Amino acid sequence: MRRQAIWVAVGDLARRRQAELGRPLRVLDLGGGTGGLAVPLAELGHDITVVDPSPDALAALERRAAESGVGERITARQGDADSLGDMVPQRPQEGFDLVCCHGVLEVVDDPAAALAAVATVLTPGGHLSLLVAGRLAVVLAKTLAGDFSQALEALTSTEGRWGRTDPLPRRFDLDQLTSLLDQAGFVTEQLHGVRLFSDLVPSGTLDTADDRQALSELEQAAATHPHYAEILGSLGAGLHALARLG
Repeated sequence: MRRQAIWVAVGDLARRRQAELGRPLRVLDLGGGTGGLAVPLAELGHDITVVDPSPDALAALERRAAESGVGERITARQGDADSLGDMVPQRPQEGFDLVCCHGVLEVVDDPAAALAAVATVLTPGGHLSLLVAGRLAVVLAKTLAGDFSQALEALTSTEGRWGRTDPLPRRFDLDQLTSLLDQAGFVTEQLHGVRLFSDLVPSGTLDTADDRQALSELEQAAATHPHYAEILGSLGAGLHALARLG
């Protein structure tokens, strides 16, 4: 359901920008792994460069792209956020129209520096799709599981971690996310939570396709509600922003 909600937002943006520019987009998928987002975008006719540190993931991406018939539209490069310095265009208009940066800021050494690097490879007015892990979701999940000390640690720690054995280096709040985007020169156009309820629902309540569809519809309605989207969005396991380079 997380991928579905994100794909709706990214797919709509890609279609709108293609109509405005009158051509397919040049897309950078930073940390794009096996191509869960890159392949569908390539199937829409866009040209995608995937940068990922894992050679195994990139090999799987190339197989997946070939099987989907879009191998010629996808370029795989081994690297990470630090590699973007090698991709800065000589002329700004030759940069990427869209950068997807999903699940990256949680693990880089310096999130602000990573976003600044992303800005250097975008065209003027180019867009960023940014997905990060949300702090309050793990606070709520730990509380419901009875792990109250870990919930408190996640709530009060600087990095949003629930303890030394937490596998994730950091999580974010909505305010932290918008502040990072502002500092990097981005204008936030959309900001919403994803998987607001899905990680809290007992698996036994999702036995049927109708159950899963009903939960998906609830997630979408909550994320876009005119009065409650901001409040509920902060509880998302993921925080998803669409931003434009100002």
